[in-house]
Amino acid sequence: MTENQLTTDQSAEAPAVTDERADLLRTLAEHRHFLRFTTRDLTDEQASLRTTKSALCLGGLIKHVASMERMWVRFILEGPSAMPDFTEMTEEDFARRADEFKMLPGETLAGVLDAYAEVARRTEEVVAGLPDLNASRPLPKAPWFEGQPEWSARRALLHILAETAQHAGHADIIREALDGAKTMG
Repeated sequence: MTENQLTTDQSAEAPAVTDERADLLRTLAEHRHFLRFTTRDLTDEQASLRTTKSALCLGGLIKHVASMERMWVRFILEGPSAMPDFTEMTEEDFARRADEFKMLPGETLAGVLDAYAEVARRTEEVVAGLPDLNASRPLPKAPWFEGQPEWSARRALLHILAETAQHAGHADIIREALDGAKTMG
């Protein structure tokens, strides 16, 4: 399947969102909810606070997860051109990437959450319209992808789900350190 076929044939061949797709999207939605829920009743200032030794804050985690999800959905549609060549990234590139984990001046929690909701809507639209979850793309150049020449749309979606779940756990720890609130329990 060519890149253009994957993008342009979506509406003509879009399968119903049932079975595996529905399960994947439902599970992803649950983990998105856990991540978003960690920010309930917080101010912009609270969402930007570092509460542990790590550089992570709640607003920054959501920004990062939204950016990562957006990038992987683009990968599903466009292939490795949707991502940087990680082997050629400079210190400046990595510094810009680090800003994904922070709430920068002028950013608001509401804005971060709205952007994440839009990314989620787009992901669900793309997954519902994919003709084949087995369609594969070559991975971009990166040391952590060595030995893995390509990923299917399914594998990329599972990666989005795993990252979201992992960062929802990070967010829960950050929120508990902030004011004792927990996502569950």
